[in-house]
Amino acid sequence: MHITKRRTLQSGSCLANSKLAMDPRGTIPTHTSDVEPDKTSGAVGVDAAVLLLGAGMTAVTHPLLYVKLLIQVGHEPLPPTVGTTMFGRRVLYLPGFFSYAQHIVKVDGKRGLFRGLSPRMVSIAISTVIRTKVKTAELVSKKEDMQTSLRKVMKETSNEMVIQCLSRIATHPFHVLSVRCMAQFVGREVQYSGIFSGMVRIFKEEGVSGFYAGLMPHVLGEVLFLWCCNLLAHFINTYAVDDSFSQASAVRSYTKFVMGFAVSILTYPFMLVADVMAVNNCGLIAGLPPHSPIFTSWMHCWRYLSQKGLLFRGSSFFSRRVPVTSMPSIND
Repeated sequence: MHITKRRTLQSGSCLANSKLAMDPRGTIPTHTSDVEPDKTSGAVGVDAAVLLLGAGMTAVTHPLLYVKLLIQVGHEPLPPTVGTTMFGRRVLYLPGFFSYAQHIVKVDGKRGLFRGLSPRMVSIAISTVIRTKVKTAELVSKKEDMQTSLRKVMKETSNEMVIQCLSRIATHPFHVLSVRCMAQFVGREVQYSGIFSGMVRIFKEEGVSGFYAGLMPHVLGEVLFLWCCNLLAHFINTYAVDDSFSQASAVRSYTKFVMGFAVSILTYPFMLVADVMAVNNCGLIAGLPPHSPIFTSWMHCWRYLSQKGLLFRGSSFFSRRVPVTSMPSIND
C-alpha cells in the first residue's frame, strides 16, 4: 500500500513537471498563482515610481513653463532695459526669467508661480499611464546594437508616433485648461479657477471643439520632432560614427539627446502657435484685441507671427531682445 501511494505521488509529480514543460509561455507555470501577484505588484511599483518622478519634475519646472507661456502670449509687464552686444551695439533687452518670476511673486505671491499646475499634473499622469501600458507590449524585444536597420527605426518611430498621438488627444483638454489658467494672469481673471469648473465652462461656451483648441499644430510639431530626431540619430550613428573609434558606443548613446535638443528648436514655432491658439478668442484678455488679434485658424496665427518676426517668441529665457519690428529708438 505504501508502494502504491509512492507511485501515485511520483506519477503526480511527473505529470506536473510535464505540464510545466509544455506550458507555451515557457518558464511561467499556468497554475502558480503565487507568482503572478509578484509580477503585477512589481509592474505597479514601477508605474507608481514613474508617475511620482513625472509629477515631481512637472512641479519643479512649472515656474519655467509659466513664465514661458506668458511670454508666448505676448505679455510683457516689465519695461525693457538698454544694453550692448559683444560688438558694442546698443540694443533693448527684455527681462529674463528671474525678473519675470519676481514680478509674478510680487503680484500673486510664491504660490502664484504654480498657477495652472493641477491640470498639468492630471495631463502628465494620463500620458504616463497610456505610455507605460502600451510600452509593456513592446518591451519584449531583444536588446540590440545601436546600429539598427532603417526599416526597424521607421517601424519603432511609427509605433511611437501612434502612442504620442493617442496621448496628445487624451491629454490636450487638460493642456488647454492649464494654458488658460496661466494666461489669466494677464487680465487678472478668475474664470478658470478649478479643473472641474474650468472644463464645464469650456464645454458650455465652446463645445467639444474648445477642448482641442490648438491641437493640430501641437500634434504636427510632436510628430515632426519624433521623425526628425529618430532618423537623424540613426543616420549619424550609422554613417558618421566609425566603429573603430574607441568611444563609438558612448557617442551613439548621446546622439538622440543632442538631436532632440537641435530639432526642438526647429519645431518650436508649432508649440508656440498651439499655445497661442489655446488662448485665442476664449474670453480672456490675453486672447482678445488689442492684446492679440482673433485668428480664424492656426495657419492664420502662423502667418501673423511670421510676418511680425515672432515665431520664436518665448524660446529663450535669457538675453531676450526687443523684436526689430517693435523696437523704439534708443538714441540719446
